[in-house]
Amino acid sequence: MQINDKVFVVSGAGNGMGRQVALELARRGARVAAVDLDEAGLVETERHSPATGSMYRHLVNVTDRIAVTALSEAVLDRHGQVDGVVNIAGMIHRFAPFTELTPEETDRVMDVNFNGTVNMCRTFLPLLRERPVANLTNMSSLSALIPFAAQTIYGASKGAVKQFSEGLYAELLDTKIRVVTLFPGNVSTNLTGNSGVTMIDAGGRKVRATTPEVAADRIIDGIMADRFRVVIGNDARALGMLVRLSARWTTGFVARQMKSVQ
Repeated sequence: MQINDKVFVVSGAGNGMGRQVALELARRGARVAAVDLDEAGLVETERHSPATGSMYRHLVNVTDRIAVTALSEAVLDRHGQVDGVVNIAGMIHRFAPFTELTPEETDRVMDVNFNGTVNMCRTFLPLLRERPVANLTNMSSLSALIPFAAQTIYGASKGAVKQFSEGLYAELLDTKIRVVTLFPGNVSTNLTGNSGVTMIDAGGRKVRATTPEVAADRIIDGIMADRFRVVIGNDARALGMLVRLSARWTTGFVARQMKSVQ
């Protein structure tokens, strides 16, 4: 799919990967509806926009179905069309075993990561169907491919996104909508802080991470190439390969690594 002169809606655009995806889409000639709960973050994203009029901000909670419906109307009013939707908005929970998490914590993670993605897809798919070619991109995670101890519910929410997104790919094969699913590993964003979570103690170890800028490039290249999956980061590619060779061994290896850094 070509990016130039297309209209993209990007959730989670107030910071991190969402911000960089929105900015890179604008650099490549798209008009962007930047969506987030963080108004100050959206203002900052818009401030870095490469061209006047290439980006417009929308303060929206993706878990609010009524607000997401109103968002689609606002985007149409401003741009007249929607050619792509990139669902980046997400959160993690505190690093703790499942039995120590409250129902409120687990519900919130599922609501933002899975239900928020579903709400955006349900609202925008009819508009994407109207276009001669369109893209729908959803953010899953390496945690959907291999479990990470102390982030079990986060992984479950991203596993749900994976199955939902790839199911949509199958359902939409005979349409002009191409569905891309993202599987990033460790990316140097403030996901923990934005989620109200304290980062785990790495015990002095240097943790390698992909930059949001590099991740955004990979994501948009994947959109342009109509890829089925986009795996982001050397860690994601290596662990993804290992889990295919031996899921049990790799799960145990990651579990031991998580214990060593908490």
